[in-house]
Amino acid sequence: MSAHAPIAVLGAGSWGTALAILLARNGHNVRLWGNEAGAMARMARERCNTRYLPDAPFPTGLAIHADLSAVLADRAAALVVVPSHAFRTLLTAIAPLLAPGTPVAWATKGLELSSGKLLHQVAGEILPAGTPQAVISGPTFAREVAAGLPTATTVAGSDTAAAEHFAALLHGTTFRAYTSTDRIGVELGGALKNVLAIAAGISDGLGLGANSRAALITRGLAEMMRLGAALGGQRETFEGLAGVGDLVLTCTDDQSRNRRMGLALGRGQSREAAHKAIDQVVEGVDTAHEIHQLGRRHGVELPISEQVYRVLYEGVAPKDAVHALLARDPKPEAG
Repeated sequence: MSAHAPIAVLGAGSWGTALAILLARNGHNVRLWGNEAGAMARMARERCNTRYLPDAPFPTGLAIHADLSAVLADRAAALVVVPSHAFRTLLTAIAPLLAPGTPVAWATKGLELSSGKLLHQVAGEILPAGTPQAVISGPTFAREVAAGLPTATTVAGSDTAAAEHFAALLHGTTFRAYTSTDRIGVELGGALKNVLAIAAGISDGLGLGANSRAALITRGLAEMMRLGAALGGQRETFEGLAGVGDLVLTCTDDQSRNRRMGLALGRGQSREAAHKAIDQVVEGVDTAHEIHQLGRRHGVELPISEQVYRVLYEGVAPKDAVHALLARDPKPEAG
C-alpha cells in the first residue's frame, strides 16, 4: 500500500466532498467521483460543491470525475462515501476495476437495508480476496472538516496495516486519526448513534429539557454497548470516538440531519415533510428498522431504539413513545 498512490473518493455529497478536501490539503492526489455528470461538471467549473459546502473552495490536487473506471486507474486507493443503501451497488461496480491489493475504505455510516449486515460483512462478500479494508467513523461534521476545524476520528482496519495506512492519509495538522481493528464496534457505533440522535431530537422537539437529553444519551450508550457485546464489538470502542464521541455530537448539535429529523417529529411534522425540508439522506430512518430487527434477532433489549422505530414505522405519537419509556419498571442502572 503506497501512500503516494492517487486516492479516489467515491461519493460527492457533503461528507465525501469534505474528505476529498481534507486529503487534498494533506498533499495527496485526490479524485472526487459522483454519479451525476452534470453536477460533477458544475463542481469542476466552479471548484466548489456549492450545494453542500459553498464556503469550502477546492484546493489544488483535487480533481473532479464522473467516470468510475477513470477515477480508479493507476491503482488508486478507494474511499467510499455513499449512503448505506447504495453501498453494495457501488462496491459491486468497483470490484472488477480494482487492481490486486488496492486498499478500500469507507466512511459510510449505517447498516445494509433489508439484511441488517454491517458494512464490512457486505464488503467481504464483494471485494476481491485479500483487499485491505478499513472503516472511518467518529464525531465528524462535514462542514467543520471542510473548514479545517480540529477533528478526531477512528479508523478500524481489517488488519493493523490497513488501519494505519488510511489513518496516515487522513492525519494532518487539524485532523487526528486513531487506529483500531474493531470494525464491528466502529460500524455499529456509527449506525446506532443516528437512531439515538433521532430520539434526542424528538425529546428536544417536545421541549422536554436538558435532563431528558442527557438521560437519553447515557441510556442510549448503554443500548449501544449491549448490542455491541452481542455482535462481538469491544467495550473500549463504544467508550471512544466512534461510540460516545459520535453519539454526543449527533444528539446535541443541529448540524446532525438525524437530530433535525427528531426535532421535526417532536414538533408535529410528518416524516415525509421532515425529509423534504432536510433534503439529504437521513441514515437513522432506515437504520432504525434494521436495529429493531437486530435487537429482536439477538434478544437484546433496546427500549429507546424500539420507540424510535415505533414512531417512524408504526405511527406512534412521539408523546406516547416518551410515555412508554417513562412507564417502564425501575431497574438497576447497570442492567
